Amino acid sequence: MMRKILGLIGCIAVTYLLLSCQNKPIEAKQAVKTDTAKVRKLKDTLHIVAVGDMMLGSAFPSQLTLPPDDAINSFKAVDAFLKGDIVFGNLEGCFLNTGKSDKCKGINPNNCYAFRMPDRYAGIFKSSGFNVLSVANNHVGDFNHKGRKNTTKVLDSLQIHYAGQLEKPFDIFEVDSIKYAFCAFAPNENTVDIRDIENAKTLVAKLKKQADIVIVSFHGGGEGAKFEHVTRRTEIFYKENRGNVYAFAHAVIDAGADVVLGHGPHVTRAVEVYKNKFIAYSLGNFCTYGMFSLKGPNGIAPLLQLKINAKGDFLYADVVSVKQDKINRLTLDDTHAAFQKIKSLTDTDFKGHRLKFENNRISLNEE
Repeated sequence: MMRKILGLIGCIAVTYLLLSCQNKPIEAKQAVKTDTAKVRKLKDTLHIVAVGDMMLGSAFPSQLTLPPDDAINSFKAVDAFLKGDIVFGNLEGCFLNTGKSDKCKGINPNNCYAFRMPDRYAGIFKSSGFNVLSVANNHVGDFNHKGRKNTTKVLDSLQIHYAGQLEKPFDIFEVDSIKYAFCAFAPNENTVDIRDIENAKTLVAKLKKQADIVIVSFHGGGEGAKFEHVTRRTEIFYKENRGNVYAFAHAVIDAGADVVLGHGPHVTRAVEVYKNKFIAYSLGNFCTYGMFSLKGPNGIAPLLQLKINAKGDFLYADVVSVKQDKINRLTLDDTHAAFQKIKSLTDTDFKGHRLKFENNRISLNEE
């Protein structure tokens, strides 16, 4: 009897050992699978297309001020270049089909700079590839709360990301598994203030904790050919404080921004790479129909095709130079004037910049 009991105990022990040996590899495989699921593979190279001011045609003061093709061909000349993970521009006006502007009271409407694009024009931005727009500027509010509210409604309906108004200072979204945060600033009513640098730093630092890449846009600086240079000082235009764009750009990068894209002066300005992060100080008038001045430097602009790595560090930027006039509107510029302008201004404003300008490409000079 004792021998049978010992034999039974031995069988049980062997069976337990076999089961234990079988279970261990399964547990190990499950652990490896779980750990692997936590690792998120990021793209090596991110492609950001960036342009400046855009206003395709205003129905104020009348429908007669809209372009003859109803803006359908606004981006025809550059369609091939508006392709990237992010395609960004500044929306210099609101979407609104009807209404008058308070800023034009007591002024001849034909001499008043108030822009409202018909709602249908938003689809042109969407179909051309734009997926991120700044609404931080002095013209989105031309038709007050009604215009701002309708603009957000239209952009939401098309799933175009936007930011810059007090009601929406930032947006967080994913493109191809990369989490982006976008925020925008301006010195204008109802916008997130470019002049409050401490608040800007706080916001950017908060966003950096939530996203892989933080893109900051600003509308700031004086306007026109007299304001081509980055002064590193507070810029005053028509007695209005337009911010210190140099101090702002450096501060937000110190706080965690990966790319800084400027607009507002209506002319092309210099670029800079600071702490391996790219700054465009003004992208000029890109596609602006109607009352915009297109004389001299106001009529040329860059279309930037920016490449950064998964850490947000600058790799290089190709510059497609464009030009505008009242008859031909937006066209490619075979003289590459915008690229040459960026080069000359960067050489002047940022001596010792260590950037190389060659064959319409901006890259780091490794020498």
